[in-house]
Amino acid sequence: MTSDIRASYDVAAADYAKQLDHFLAENPYDRAMLDLFAELVTGRVGDLGCGPGRITPYLASRGLDAFGLDLSPGMVEVARKAYPELRFDVGDLLDLDLPDGELGGALAWYSLVHTPPEELPKVFAEIHRVLAPGGLLLHAWKIGTEGYHLDQAYGHPLSLDVFQYQVADVQQALTAAGFTELATFTHPPLDFEKQPQGYLLYRS
Repeated sequence: MTSDIRASYDVAAADYAKQLDHFLAENPYDRAMLDLFAELVTGRVGDLGCGPGRITPYLASRGLDAFGLDLSPGMVEVARKAYPELRFDVGDLLDLDLPDGELGGALAWYSLVHTPPEELPKVFAEIHRVLAPGGLLLHAWKIGTEGYHLDQAYGHPLSLDVFQYQVADVQQALTAAGFTELATFTHPPLDFEKQPQGYLLYRS
């Protein structure tokens, strides 16, 4: 599955970046949650699963020492070209190349949509490992009960499984990984969205 995700986003990276470029400007809920995260977090922040880097510069604009990391080298290449002043690296959320307690904050911004249920606890445990005690995680995802498969998206043939989770399921996985809740927020889909959206702000 990992190889399919990497290959799919390597192919679609540039067009993916173009299609999502306006999303943050059109979504006040996204900006509000990111602003809350930026106000509360201290220390270095990892945008984990950063894609083409569209959120990392927003964090930096709020005064955070933010860097991006993504499984897809193609995505990282697009991010580096678009935001040369910021750092972007290739990496796997299941095996982060970071020391224990390295980060003050972590962002998992729709970056776990391809993570199956059996791997979700592993990802949260790995994020918890790299956060300093009291560090913050902001997780955003699509709320739902059923997944689906994409053979075509962003103008390219690809192979991606998309998973949706109920709020309680994600909360349970975070708690099991050692996190404690600070805030939970959900909203119905906006005009350009198909599912309700969820945001969880948790402390390690």
